[in-house]
Amino acid sequence: MTRPLDIPAARRRYVMVCVLFWLPLGLTIAPLILLFTERGMTMAAIAGFFAAHSLTAAALELPTGGLSDVLGRRAVLAAAGLLNLVALTLQGLGTTPWLLGLGMALMGTGRALSSGPAEAWYVDTVHARSGPGAELRTGLARGSSATSAALAAGTLLGGALPWLLGLGPDLGARLSEATSELVLPLSVPLLLGAAVEVAFVLYVLAALPEPPRPPATLRNVLRGIPVTVAGGLRLGGRDVLVRRVFLSAGAAGSALAAIELLTPGRAAALTGASETGAVLFAALACAGFICAGLGSHLAPLTARLAGSGERAVLVSLGTSASGLLLLGATAASTGVGSMVLAATGYGLVYLGLGAAGPSENDILHRRVDSAGRATALSVQSLALQLVGALTGLVVGVLPPGPLPWLLGGTAFLAGALLWAHRSEPTPPTPAATPQPHAVPSPPSTVHSDPHQSDAGP
Repeated sequence: MTRPLDIPAARRRYVMVCVLFWLPLGLTIAPLILLFTERGMTMAAIAGFFAAHSLTAAALELPTGGLSDVLGRRAVLAAAGLLNLVALTLQGLGTTPWLLGLGMALMGTGRALSSGPAEAWYVDTVHARSGPGAELRTGLARGSSATSAALAAGTLLGGALPWLLGLGPDLGARLSEATSELVLPLSVPLLLGAAVEVAFVLYVLAALPEPPRPPATLRNVLRGIPVTVAGGLRLGGRDVLVRRVFLSAGAAGSALAAIELLTPGRAAALTGASETGAVLFAALACAGFICAGLGSHLAPLTARLAGSGERAVLVSLGTSASGLLLLGATAASTGVGSMVLAATGYGLVYLGLGAAGPSENDILHRRVDSAGRATALSVQSLALQLVGALTGLVVGVLPPGPLPWLLGGTAFLAGALLWAHRSEPTPPTPAATPQPHAVPSPPSTVHSDPHQSDAGP
């Protein structure tokens, strides 16, 4: 049997996987809606495309988490990359609503497949090398920082490429003419992202070794997934710390939904036009990713200063709550001072989220064993997405002003207060681990686990 990777090598490969996966998605942030508009899509149609993405991701979140625990991390990650490759190609070249909607649905499927396997692979590898007591927070923090950096870089590059193609000899216009309007300047960042997805798939297949798993027939896979999913749901009900992690993810989803829905309009109001507002929002999004990455980098130090991972989460989510409440307090003001305070609040939201994620996931991984690790991460992601979707509906009917911002700030504050009472850690019990007749994981030298949060604009 081959010896597991050493921890520094596993950490480097995990970081590279994070970069290669999130860079293509960052490339879409600035041009995607503008590209859909350029293709003649109405705002109602665009809203439908994003609904297709969100609903597909939510519906498949738990089943695909179970699939990763049954079939293996590498296979599911590679499948996510291939789906994103097809999705980005359809979005970049599609000209009809059904093609664009299909591309968004496939992107949602890829998102569901990807939420957990990379982090689960990293923790499995570290545990196989050093045992269940191995230090995880540093690697998780670096992966989260790499994710934020990739999103920030992708956002800037995706926004700059179409503009650069219009300079000088106007290569963008020539490209559109040569392809009969099939490839627009706004399509280029998405097609570049598709090329990066090819590199991602090849890297995953080559660089993420796994122990051999028992042969999995279609019948065993279909039988094993529901058992694993049920075990992941039971875990949140039986383990107070895991339940806090899931509820905190829901609180973060609520706050992020408020920010993502309200910030573009506020930016446009500040600049006086939607076009310049979009540029300001892109800059804010990039700044948010940078702050989240900085927070992730500081997560180990935060935990040491706070005295424990639980207290670190309390401090970090409290920081995010103060930032969002600051945004709410300045919502009715347009002066320079208010703008500075609002920008500070925006940065604090993502700084706190970035710092909280690695500590939350370190706690989660120590409560879950390998057989249900990716499923637990999927439950966490599902909580974030579903609560965020519900909050979005509520924010949409609230009157403009401080109230919608304060709703998100209150959710953050509630998530922080969950960690005010310190719990003594106890080893995971057999009942907390999905075991019945699911397809078994390969024999492991450990019995603990990992996760990653989606903290980004």
